[in-house]
Amino acid sequence: MSGLARQLGNPDGVPGRIIGHGLNRANRRYVSAAVSETAVGPGQLAADIGFGGGLGLRLLLDRVGQRGHVDGVDRSETMLKAARRNHRVACAEGRLSLRAGTIVDLPIADSCLDGLITVNTIYFVEDLERAFGEMARVLRPAGRAVVGIGDPTAMGSTAITAHGFRLRPVDEVTRVLKQAGLSDVRHQRVGDEEDAFHLLIGSRSDSSESFRV
Repeated sequence: MSGLARQLGNPDGVPGRIIGHGLNRANRRYVSAAVSETAVGPGQLAADIGFGGGLGLRLLLDRVGQRGHVDGVDRSETMLKAARRNHRVACAEGRLSLRAGTIVDLPIADSCLDGLITVNTIYFVEDLERAFGEMARVLRPAGRAVVGIGDPTAMGSTAITAHGFRLRPVDEVTRVLKQAGLSDVRHQRVGDEEDAFHLLIGSRSDSSESFRV
């Protein structure tokens, strides 16, 4: 279980590639919903932070079209290599930039994104305030961030989350988003089940040029 937990947090090698494929299948519904909630369109700039198997990259590329641009950031070199291979045309065309990095230190310029997603990543983040401050920093005023997390109660009942997962109440995550400068945070469930997935959608306020913590 601890080995699987490590791979989910930072996929590596052959097991990591298998994990990446599995993440695309398991998270398709949630990633698709998150991309939709960014509301990005043709010609705009978007990002997937901690893109894992790369499904969100493809969906964002479809939304922004030939005139738009997508940034993908992941700390896993295995996932970066897979994404470069799977999206080599978009990379060659300059529509997709893939960079090594983490959510607490994003290699993205200030105030440049119209929307971003990060799905099933914050379980592995210790400094949530800094992470959300970075998200606010890279968004344009009114740019939209979408954070996707599994239901913390349901996840807490599984054996794997005892190995390094940080399961935070939805209210706490919402509070930190607002403190980071993301206003009008909206909470949406993906599905009608009691343990349905959570999306938290917030827009960057225009009260400051930078929200770096």
